[in-house]
Amino acid sequence: MKANLPTTLRRAPAAFLALASLCALAGCVTNPVSYDYTAFRQANPKSILVLPPVNESVDTKATHSVLAQSSKPLAEAGYYVLPVALVEETFQENGLTVPDEMHAVELTKLHEIFGADAVLYMKIKRYGATYFVVGSATVVEAEGKLVDSKSGTLLWEGSATASSQEGNNNSGGGIAGILLTAIIQQVISEVTDQSHGIAGIASERLLSVRQGNGMLPGPRHPSHSKGM
Repeated sequence: MKANLPTTLRRAPAAFLALASLCALAGCVTNPVSYDYTAFRQANPKSILVLPPVNESVDTKATHSVLAQSSKPLAEAGYYVLPVALVEETFQENGLTVPDEMHAVELTKLHEIFGADAVLYMKIKRYGATYFVVGSATVVEAEGKLVDSKSGTLLWEGSATASSQEGNNNSGGGIAGILLTAIIQQVISEVTDQSHGIAGIASERLLSVRQGNGMLPGPRHPSHSKGM
């Protein structure tokens, strides 16, 4: 027992540091300072074309998981969102099968084909399990920028993160409690697909109407005339 004590004590700071770093991700929405919405208000977009997100993670499911959950927060924000499945099918019928190719299409062509007022470009930075000293967490991080489809003006950009560890920072059980929680969390992540649900939270944070640097209310939102 005594021989194991120094090793445990040496590992403890690293464990707490890892947990503290992960907790910093909880509910993370970057750029909390006030955003300059001048261009957004002047353009006053009513409809949005959402392009399939570029996936920089190692999980091939990331693009469609985030794409499938992007329409809801935008619609609730008061915008008409072109059906994402039909948009992707249109690209594929024209020989464009990956998001990088779709993002490279000229804005004038996108406006000509789809007729939306603005185009939303998204990029997935992280999607899936992230491993650290005493366990793992499911983390989704996404970035987005909204561009006027006629002028090419950047109207808005932001990023958001969601993690399965949010709110799970109880260390009342000491090192043993931390290790037990980590084991349980890892088992859950291995037998269930948590990423899709976490992606929904990240998408909501990224694309919803909120103070700071969120989307402005669209024309169908009750607060549209007030703005933000």
